[in-house]
Amino acid sequence: MEALILFGLVLTLLFIGLPVGISLGLSSILFITFFSHDSLSSVAISLFGAGQHYTLLAIPFFILASSFMSTGGVAKRLINFAIASVGHFRGGLAMASVLACMMFAALSGSSPATVVAIGTIAIAGMRQVGYSKEFASGIIANAGTLGILIPPSIVMVVYAAATDVSVGRMFLAGVIPGLMAGGMLMLAIYVVARVKNLPAEEWKGFGNLVRGGKDAGWGLFLIVIIMGGIYGGAFTPTEAAVVAAVYSIFIALFVYRDMGPLKGQTWTNDSDAPAARVGFNGTVYGVSFFLVWEIMSFFAFAGSETVTAGTRAIIGLVLGAALALFYVSKRGAKLEDGLVSCIAQGMPIWGRNFSLMARGFFPALFGDETRKTMMEGTKTTIMLMFIIANALLFAHTLSAERIPQAITEWMLGVGFNWFTFLIAVNVLLLIGGQFMEPSGLLVIVAPVVFPIAMELGVDPIHLGIIMVVNMEIGMITPPIGLNLFVTSGITGMSLARVVKAAMPFVAVLFVFLILVTYIPALSTALPYAIMGPEIVQ
Repeated sequence: MEALILFGLVLTLLFIGLPVGISLGLSSILFITFFSHDSLSSVAISLFGAGQHYTLLAIPFFILASSFMSTGGVAKRLINFAIASVGHFRGGLAMASVLACMMFAALSGSSPATVVAIGTIAIAGMRQVGYSKEFASGIIANAGTLGILIPPSIVMVVYAAATDVSVGRMFLAGVIPGLMAGGMLMLAIYVVARVKNLPAEEWKGFGNLVRGGKDAGWGLFLIVIIMGGIYGGAFTPTEAAVVAAVYSIFIALFVYRDMGPLKGQTWTNDSDAPAARVGFNGTVYGVSFFLVWEIMSFFAFAGSETVTAGTRAIIGLVLGAALALFYVSKRGAKLEDGLVSCIAQGMPIWGRNFSLMARGFFPALFGDETRKTMMEGTKTTIMLMFIIANALLFAHTLSAERIPQAITEWMLGVGFNWFTFLIAVNVLLLIGGQFMEPSGLLVIVAPVVFPIAMELGVDPIHLGIIMVVNMEIGMITPPIGLNLFVTSGITGMSLARVVKAAMPFVAVLFVFLILVTYIPALSTALPYAIMGPEIVQ
């Protein structure tokens, strides 16, 4: 009876038009006030606890990193690299859009951010070479959902906080399903492209692929920092989020220079002598290799007593110097200047850029574009954390009334097994995902289904991936699929047209959901191999 009253209050408040967060919080307060023996002081304690939850502290920093990585320059570099990789297949530009979404998902952890950043550029590009607007929009709406499946994922952080499982294991568990989902979408596009005779881009050789990877490299290296740092034992997922935010700000402002006072200022100028540019580029490769080596070797040998920091630095300096000299000798072979002369002439370019960065440091950090980006990230954080805090209050009310335990006893009593239970979970989440924001729905449902799953022997990490994939599909199903609204906004198409365009590819994700649900190894193989199974107390 208590469960019916509580869920009835939530649905009533939602149907009269109140926002999700307010509906969850207000229904909990009303229930505690009039129907429960729990004290109202538990409301304050629960809301305060949401702000103090260590795992949830990762969310603001991942959102901040996403905001700075969502600049047009980063997205454009990823798309160019994706086109260089798969653009030569039939339907290659559409496949490249999916691949770009997969890479951007690994930087942002957000589906709407992925749709906006990649879709704004990719849809226009597909239209220019003859793809229909509906086909392009349907692809981006579906591929954008990978933002919450490919790690790092904000929704995975929310699940881990709601069920007290490992964020690191959840991130690992998302790797294989994320790659598989992207691969299935690309395969579906290839089949359609063969049937409809869609165009293919010209293959421009491995040199173009290397150049694309080089341009996108500093953005993609964020993935290495996050995942390598977590699994190398250098920092926790929450600390990884902080590092990601700082790195993203530095890359956007001072390396890619897509925003701020250095925007549009290239590292080399047309007026620089050819020998100076060769020398500068060579030392850039050497320094870049040294920095990458230091970070990667730190992750690999952080716990080693034999490989010291000094040893790693010496090895990195030798290899970096060798790479720089090799590049300068190859590129400068046709120049009259010698190897040492090229490097010496490149030094003033370093000095000029360091001078620019020093003069623009504080204007960049406190400039209008930076403040605007941080404000947008703050708005998203406040909105999401408000929903999560109220959802955690709702989950506390459920727990205090022992509603999850009552549902568990009922389901076991009527003969549910793990197979039928997972069917019920999928149906519940698919329906709920049509009406609620993923993080809020997950915090409500996870505490209810988690105890039942444990009783039936379902792996907690496997359950988490099933829930995340359901949230993916919920983001592209009406009436409140967030990716549908975002796609509609960036294309100017009506919501009905976007829904119609997305539906054929939603069928691919439904097949993917069935595979993930009933093949646990897709979710558990990688985390088991690296970190071992999740132990639920």
